[in-house]
Amino acid sequence: MAETAAPISPPEEPAPPARVLSVHAHPDDQEFSVGGTLAKWTQAGSEVISVCVTSGEAGSNKYIPAEVTRETLRPVREEEQRRACAVLGIREVLFLGYPDGALAPTLELRRELTRLIRRYRPDAVVCGDPTVRYYGTSYMNHPDHRATADATLDAVFPSAGTRFIFPELLADGLEPHEVAAVYIHGADQPDTFVDISQVMETKVAALMEHRSQLGEWDPREMLAGWAEEQGRPRGLPAAEAFRRMVLAQPQ
Repeated sequence: MAETAAPISPPEEPAPPARVLSVHAHPDDQEFSVGGTLAKWTQAGSEVISVCVTSGEAGSNKYIPAEVTRETLRPVREEEQRRACAVLGIREVLFLGYPDGALAPTLELRRELTRLIRRYRPDAVVCGDPTVRYYGTSYMNHPDHRATADATLDAVFPSAGTRFIFPELLADGLEPHEVAAVYIHGADQPDTFVDISQVMETKVAALMEHRSQLGEWDPREMLAGWAEEQGRPRGLPAAEAFRRMVLAQPQ
């Protein structure tokens, strides 16, 4: 009689990285997309550095009064991001000051992100997927999201680990650094799933700090639906899904 093959178990969830650089275009991008994962990791002892390439000063058309300007909105959104990060357990938040709504994956931006990777020497980098332009039939991926993700991935490889790319960084004492893993959210074919069922309320609370963008809207139902959908391939009640690139051994 032929033996019955044992069922193949899904891959285990990776252990939380020791140090993480989370890079996104705007305040609230991180909380919408990966807030649960970052909360889970910080609770496990991970050090997370959050990078906003812009300060979100273009804002939203829905809840911003007509008299508000880009200049007056900028500090509001930065403070909202700091509060959201505090909810997630993130102590360090960096704003790079690029113009909201006008990002491009320039060499200047790649150099600055390479500088941060060499300075902080993260085990993992978290960013979006620059190759995805559409989500379903009702959402077009923001060009700032795509530009930020593109520049981030190019900074991870080859720039951060190659000595003579941006050699001026060597003069600042910033030696090459190889990132061990990249967690890419929003990918068409994710292969790594982080169970966020125990931190969903933390994710919601962090996102709700962005009052200038949400108004009085409660995002719980939407976030729960997204988390259920992302967890379904692994039978998880709530998850955030990633394409995980393993590039080196943690240093």
